[in-house]
Amino acid sequence: MPPKKSRLEDHVQYHKDGTVWAKGQTADGVPEGYWEWFRVDGTKLRSGHFEKGEQVGEWTTYDKQGQVYKVTRMKPKKGAVQRT
Repeated sequence: MPPKKSRLEDHVQYHKDGTVWAKGQTADGVPEGYWEWFRVDGTKLRSGHFEKGEQVGEWTTYDKQGQVYKVTRMKPKKGAVQRT
């Protein structure tokens, strides 16, 4: 019998003032897929992808004007199998 596939659910977290702080999806309460974080003023702060709660691939950090500041390539954890 194949393993049960987790259902993705939308997830949003808020700053104290009620503005969106982070949004993405979770599977069984764990971050999965594309996520974004925002400053209180609404500009994007950071974005990237998760696989089973682990940051993977390229993660982008944005400056206060919302322009790309830097891109970081996440390295696989020790012992993890890297996909090609």
